[in-house]
Amino acid sequence: MRAVNAPQIVAFLADLFAEESEISFSRARVSLDAELNRCRNLGIWETETGAGTYLNQWIRAGWLREMDDILTKTDACEVALRFCQGLDDPSATTTASHLRIVQESVRDFVVALSPNIDERVRLLKQKRSEIQREIDSLQGGVVTELSVAEQRERIREVYQLASVLTGDFRRVEDEIRRLDQELRIQIIEGNRLKGDILLSVMEKEDWLAQTDAGSAFESFFQLLCDQDRSQEFREQLREILAHPVANQLGRRQQQYLGQLMRELSRESGRVLNIRGRTEESLRAYIESGSAQENRAVGQLLSRLERLAVGFGRSECNLQTAAGVDLPVGTPEISSPDTMRLRAPEEQLDGSGIEEQVNSKEPSLQMLQGLDDVRVRQVADRMLSVLNKHGPMSIASIAEKQPIDAGLEELIACIRVAKAVGAPLLADKEPLVIRDRQGEPLEVTIPVFLLSAILFPQDLNALTL
Repeated sequence: MRAVNAPQIVAFLADLFAEESEISFSRARVSLDAELNRCRNLGIWETETGAGTYLNQWIRAGWLREMDDILTKTDACEVALRFCQGLDDPSATTTASHLRIVQESVRDFVVALSPNIDERVRLLKQKRSEIQREIDSLQGGVVTELSVAEQRERIREVYQLASVLTGDFRRVEDEIRRLDQELRIQIIEGNRLKGDILLSVMEKEDWLAQTDAGSAFESFFQLLCDQDRSQEFREQLREILAHPVANQLGRRQQQYLGQLMRELSRESGRVLNIRGRTEESLRAYIESGSAQENRAVGQLLSRLERLAVGFGRSECNLQTAAGVDLPVGTPEISSPDTMRLRAPEEQLDGSGIEEQVNSKEPSLQMLQGLDDVRVRQVADRMLSVLNKHGPMSIASIAEKQPIDAGLEELIACIRVAKAVGAPLLADKEPLVIRDRQGEPLEVTIPVFLLSAILFPQDLNALTL
């Protein structure tokens, strides 16, 4: 926000991530290059710096995060964008809804804090009496409807609370990366055993789960695994958006609420992916002995530096001939051009070859050799199992819907899981499948957490 061209930067980032939460680096560079040319023509951003340089500066400044050539917003960027959007819409900060939420939170907190059993029972009975009075009024035909102003305040409050959820996942990402960096520094600086390092990793993981961002992530992960709760939440969002009060929100705000569950599923999948990659790289780092090698190299460099400083203080002539002979000579260079291919001993006999006219109709033998696994049919069967039994992995789905077309059908299941953006867990699971001849095959595959909410309503929209 203190940057010289902060308005242009904020506006560009808001437009860049308006529809998607992940943008490829090349696409962002092309978009920023076009924006810079437009600003130069208008005279509002006079610069000769390239778009790629600006993106790398924003990554180093902590505004954007890059992984596998994919750009995402950091928590700091999310906060800055929400602040600027709040300036454009001052009415979004409604006091009535805030007061109601604060009152309910204070009442629930008092019940949880009170050590007196009688006091807690009294507060809970009071809450139950209020609910019972409302039930009695509804059964008596008295329906209290919200006014237009209250409906407007409530739906804007729902959007404001939902829009900050992705910030919790950004903070979890930051904490995981900081955890990885701190552990690597501890490994390099201290002479610690592998057991101590692993104990430190587990302690940091427990601490991460207890932070505000970590607890929010764990709560949402439990919601995702609960088919009934997630389906109920999704249907409630659809009901709100179908109500006329949804017109109080902008088009992008309505679209955000409509895709909230899918967006949070993608965010949780990225967090799980980062956590798995961090743990795997840290384990490989420990097992490979890179820490000991780095420490040994550092000690050797320190010794060389002390010797170099000592030479400057001594009376030793640094131009003295060392008398060291190095093996030198003419290098021998060879290339594929120097290779000589032998001539064939006999010529190809083409006397039995007959010319045939190409046919436009495929033969029966050709059709039998083609792969008969239809990926879209596999996706439809997987979706029916998930709708019936709730979230599960590919191996669990195979128990309900056996894989009997061999590795081709298994690869199709994995393609469907990646197409819907299913979170990838760090574990692996064994699986027994059968080929077309009925022979069993034992395989081990990654664990994808699949759920029906990840699938679009129209399976033709999937890129398979």
